[in-house]
Amino acid sequence: MAPDDGPRHTLPLRPRRLRATENIRRMARETRLSTDDLIAPLFVMDGANEREEVSSMPDTYRHTIDRLVDKAETLHDLGIPAIALFPAIPDAKKTSDAAYALEPDHLYPNAVRALKDAVPELLVITDTALDPYNSDGHDGIVRDGEIQNDATIDVMRQMAVLHAEAGADVVAPSDMMDGRVGLIREALDDAGHPDTAILSYTAKYSSAYYGPFRDALDSAPTDEDKKADKEIPDNKDTYQMDPANGEEAVRELRLDLNEGADMVMVKPALPYLDVIHRVQAASDVPVAAYNVSGEYAMITAAAQNGWLDRRNCAMEALTGIRRAGADVILTYFAEDAARWLSA
Repeated sequence: MAPDDGPRHTLPLRPRRLRATENIRRMARETRLSTDDLIAPLFVMDGANEREEVSSMPDTYRHTIDRLVDKAETLHDLGIPAIALFPAIPDAKKTSDAAYALEPDHLYPNAVRALKDAVPELLVITDTALDPYNSDGHDGIVRDGEIQNDATIDVMRQMAVLHAEAGADVVAPSDMMDGRVGLIREALDDAGHPDTAILSYTAKYSSAYYGPFRDALDSAPTDEDKKADKEIPDNKDTYQMDPANGEEAVRELRLDLNEGADMVMVKPALPYLDVIHRVQAASDVPVAAYNVSGEYAMITAAAQNGWLDRRNCAMEALTGIRRAGADVILTYFAEDAARWLSA
């Protein structure tokens, strides 16, 4: 006779009932990640039929335009709706006024044109920022040791128009200068591009997680050779946001919405899930989150060391970003995630 374990209590609620099988977990799932939610960041460089791996971002590459087009076609075939394009500009073409950014026939607009010719349905989001072209490594023009807000916007307005003329579907100011969304909107409209959308980096934090990205573009402001004898700030704290602040992101959101932003972004993503949630709650336009290079590098490096499962950790991270409130996610896992979701 089995020992008497005492009375059996009937629990009124048993949440585990909805976890018992894969199918019931699917039915009860609150957050769903889809290929529709993914934007793939890509790097373009000069040359032909080449790609270079970014040393701090395994399996992530800088592509020449021809190889970039091949990659874009693959992403489109996987159902990814958009790419965000970033240029790796040779040092010889970088100047303190970022003048190369406004050349009408340079690497970046040529890459946009090639992408739109080859894969017209794929949305191309362009980076409207000075740091890839700035010999000082900053998102803004530096004068007397200070980042110049209005002078920077003057260049960015022209960049946005150049990108729109090349075929960009969306321009994305990633600089955090005050007032740039409204002035870029005005410049695009005046130039006959009222349908070109603006994705504003609304809450871009001065984060340590950008290191691998700056490696990819060689755009860090701390390079002593670049600083030479000039007084150049060695960080971006005076224009990117303090990581300690959350409510400030909502203030930035209100400003960007009033200036005409079509979409807004929080960057980075994983350390700022609370900010994504706040911005989503206050926004009436789609909210993007950037799962940045450092977040990608941590998971990938740990997986290479056998400490984490790359696929499961990446998908958990992306799902968490969606659960926090992001409508779309810029992520270097985009291609892999699209394959995993279709498996």
